[in-house]
Amino acid sequence: MQPETNRNTIIFVVCAAVMFLAYQFFVLDPAAKRRQAELARQAPPAAATAGAPGSAPSLGAPQVPAAVTRQAAIEASPRVPIVTPSLRGSLSLKGGRIDDLYLVRYRQAVDPKSPPVELLRPEGTKFAWFAEIGWTGANVPGLPGPNTVWRLIQGSQLTPTQPVTLAYTNDQGLMFTRRLEVDDKFMITVTDIVANVSDRPITLAPYGSIQRQGVPADVGQNGIVHEGAIGALGEKAELRLVKYKKWSKDGGGPAIASTGGWVGITDKYWLAALIPDQKERIQGQFRSTKTGPVEIFDANFVGHAIAIGPGAQAHHATRLFAGAKTVPVLRSYEQQLGVPRFDDAVDWGMFWFLTRPIFSFLEWIFGHLGNFGLAILALTVVVRLIFFPLAQKQYESLTKMKKVQPQIEELRKRYKDDQQKQQQELLALYQREKVNPIAGCLPLLLQIPVFYALYKVLTVTIEMRHAPFMGWIHDLSARDPTTIWNLFGLIPYNPASVPLAGGLLDGALHLGVLPLLYGVTMWLTTSMSPPAPDPIQQKIFSFMPWIFMFIMAPFAIGLLIYWTWSNVITVLQQYVIMRRFKVDNPIDQIIRRITGKPKEIG
Repeated sequence: MQPETNRNTIIFVVCAAVMFLAYQFFVLDPAAKRRQAELARQAPPAAATAGAPGSAPSLGAPQVPAAVTRQAAIEASPRVPIVTPSLRGSLSLKGGRIDDLYLVRYRQAVDPKSPPVELLRPEGTKFAWFAEIGWTGANVPGLPGPNTVWRLIQGSQLTPTQPVTLAYTNDQGLMFTRRLEVDDKFMITVTDIVANVSDRPITLAPYGSIQRQGVPADVGQNGIVHEGAIGALGEKAELRLVKYKKWSKDGGGPAIASTGGWVGITDKYWLAALIPDQKERIQGQFRSTKTGPVEIFDANFVGHAIAIGPGAQAHHATRLFAGAKTVPVLRSYEQQLGVPRFDDAVDWGMFWFLTRPIFSFLEWIFGHLGNFGLAILALTVVVRLIFFPLAQKQYESLTKMKKVQPQIEELRKRYKDDQQKQQQELLALYQREKVNPIAGCLPLLLQIPVFYALYKVLTVTIEMRHAPFMGWIHDLSARDPTTIWNLFGLIPYNPASVPLAGGLLDGALHLGVLPLLYGVTMWLTTSMSPPAPDPIQQKIFSFMPWIFMFIMAPFAIGLLIYWTWSNVITVLQQYVIMRRFKVDNPIDQIIRRITGKPKEIG
């Protein structure tokens, strides 16, 4: 491979692919096999768990026929309102479920009049998502279940200052009491008490279940963000992640013995998770069951069996987190409640050791600037300053290569029929001019993990969602809303409405202001590098900025701001170096064409 072909984009793409494949082959695959082996060892025998107090209730068909409207499902059972600064909704007295929650501080769209984000929805509706907490036991009749109607005996609504208490008494001598409390964020505490007023002992085990009955088509499709089952289980609180596709294919997996920990179901920005007492011995498990057209995804835990003699009672407390995955909130719960790895609900990725500090620094900048777009610009400058010495060597090497390019071309023409002599003369030229053709490789390799970590941070963190920047940019997590096909909004029509071509114009060919700026700045950085020796390679390289422009156009505008601003800094740095080495560059060429001045460098 000729040294001149070490172009930034090619190096980045090839090296990134090699690193990811190597990481997958040597790290992720062996780790997955070890986890599967560990899970198999920890799984209790099927005969021991079937119908035992330490097993979760089986997943049957949904209790309400599918396709019921949300309002109809809400009205199908008596309810207790939930009202907090962060949550609105209700809990169902039928089944004692928490199955109706909206996140009032987050909107479905940028419009402030847009409805709040819906998190949990009742069983029977399409894509139902709810939490169920209760008791399980072998041969214990009359346990409260999905159809049990609880009585409200204290409180009228659940608020941070007003808990509610529910009660249920069966005809088998068991009295159940449930107290629910909620804070001003996203944590609901459910304390269950069972009193045995019969004349015989019983054995019960507490359990909790997060169920999702079907998944929307747009969930689980983002390859870089984990969506599906999540939890921290096992003696070392190992983070467990199962994407929906694998969850459905494998049926979940065996139960995992754990002391404390947590289990839940996560989307890109939202999480519903159950947290038992962190000193409690539990069995955590992810299950999936297909019942006709509906597939039920279930993340559950079962606590240690408790023997309750006549006249005795047992207590158990379970916490339910249902809300947005904001890192400060997750960390506060992790520290206050001792919940292991709770802020890992945010998918930090394989370069977590870079992603975490980058996010913390970005959050700190945002706290001072008050604008997430400005924080991205400032973070980009800081990152480029950190890599300035390496980048300086890289650009100096590229500039020297560009400076001697005429001599290289002359040697190639002179010795085109003698490749050995050509290589000897090229090496002599590099030594004479003190040019190192591979000096630009190492700095770029070191920057790849940082680029990936920045991409991860700006993709998975909720802070960028619906965050405005300036002008037409009202949501940094969405693609650029402008498009060249209506002159960036100057022509009053929607390209999506164009017959036949509308889908293409609003899809793959959707080009806004930021993608165009990204393409131009990438073209400038490419033009400042030495040309490839082969004419075909030169043509490929000349098209790459515009190809990448279309590839990057659908990405979040916050990412485009970072990449475009990074390109601008690269262009400025290269321009200064090229002026210092008196090497002609595209910017000077453009200025000469505009002003009509003759070529003059230095």
